Amino acid sequence: MKSPAVQSACARPVPLASNRQRTRQEHAQETAQDYVELIAELIARTGAARVTDLARRLGVTHVTVNRTIQRLRRAGLVTALPYRSIFLTDSGRRLSDESRRRHEIVSEFLKSLGVPDAIALADAEGMEHHVSQETLAAFVQHLTSRRRPKR
Repeated sequence: MKSPAVQSACARPVPLASNRQRTRQEHAQETAQDYVELIAELIARTGAARVTDLARRLGVTHVTVNRTIQRLRRAGLVTALPYRSIFLTDSGRRLSDESRRRHEIVSEFLKSLGVPDAIALADAEGMEHHVSQETLAAFVQHLTSRRRPKR
């Protein structure tokens, strides 16, 4: 049995510092998710993802893309050789698929609230990286309940 002090500590809300730490971790993952999602999109559309294509689409320099690709390589998310196309590893494809799924759920949720399509897509781009699994599950439940026929 837990002591009253332990029970009280367990019932307290999450400290603000924990929330900020979570946000910092999410920001660190945000870049990786954006890159692997875009790499997958470019490969699907054109058959290749190149540094110049990524730089143009993301609005950054090729130096920034090269540095980020090196970090993604170290993380095991992409493979790349100098002056060649960039490819996703299995881990990179999984991360891309999950990121795209999260984006679609958030976007559909916003649309279900009456947010116009273009705005929902733009807003979902930022929100998808910060929504907890619990909130995402609630979004899915909301969307599913709206699709059920009324009796």
